[in-house]
Amino acid sequence: MPRVETFNKEFVLKQAIEVFHDKGYNATSMQDLVDATGLNRSSIYNSFGSKLDLYMECLKTYQGKYAVKISNILEGAENSLNAIELLFELYLQEIISDEEDKGCMITNCTSEMANQQTCVTRFLNSNQESFLSLLEELVFKGQQESVFNTIRTPREYALYLFSSIQGFRTAGILMSNKKDLQVIVKTIIQTLI
Repeated sequence: MPRVETFNKEFVLKQAIEVFHDKGYNATSMQDLVDATGLNRSSIYNSFGSKLDLYMECLKTYQGKYAVKISNILEGAENSLNAIELLFELYLQEIISDEEDKGCMITNCTSEMANQQTCVTRFLNSNQESFLSLLEELVFKGQQESVFNTIRTPREYALYLFSSIQGFRTAGILMSNKKDLQVIVKTIIQTLI
């Protein structure tokens, strides 16, 4: 008979995300995960597989949280320009409220793990392509609505926005002055209009 999980998986993932987000993958030990989740090692291995498997599940959960936030933002946007402004406002507010200066877990993962594990690289590439497609669609609509210029193609602007967002989120680890961050956002957006 298969074993039945007797713990709250959502809680365990939340705790594991906190540890990985705080320490990164390489600096997180199995003991850190045991301490944070309240599970013993064998329960972690039996339920999630390896430390890497748990990390991947944490990344997917973290990504899912952002997918919901972004979807909500897009639903409430007046137009494509407003959608991009609202995306940057989301990231700006997160930077300002990030008292521990942890940054984005996926951005941190890119810096730490992008070329270390094939499964991580695949996840990051898929995440990047999905976000690029979203940005490209927003730019295309913005060009159709005449709120964005047509100097560059939607794909070129999507690449620019993606790298700008990554840089913005990375800069936000050390920079938390709201006015400076707002200047960065304004400069990025002015390129499009």
